[in-house]
Amino acid sequence: MNKAELIAELAERAGLKKQKAAKVLDAYMEIVTEKMSNNEEVVLIGFGTLIPRPQTSRLARNPKTGEPVMIKPRTTVKFKPGKFLLEAMNGKK
Repeated sequence: MNKAELIAELAERAGLKKQKAAKVLDAYMEIVTEKMSNNEEVVLIGFGTLIPRPQTSRLARNPKTGEPVMIKPRTTVKFKPGKFLLEAMNGKK
């Protein structure tokens, strides 16, 4: 599912126009991005948790040349699924 499909589904289920659903989704993404940039977790009870996770610098290889390259430290995101999401995915209701 891509963003346009998600907007269409959100609009249909919430009884909104697509423009309004797009604004809601954009606002949600802005809020999550802002909170994650501030190193805050985003917890959606039952669905899951987005956790900022620092990665240290590490040695890797250029796949084309085989030459070793240092990858700079950065922050990535870990998603920990919630109980209800896992149950729904595994057929338990």
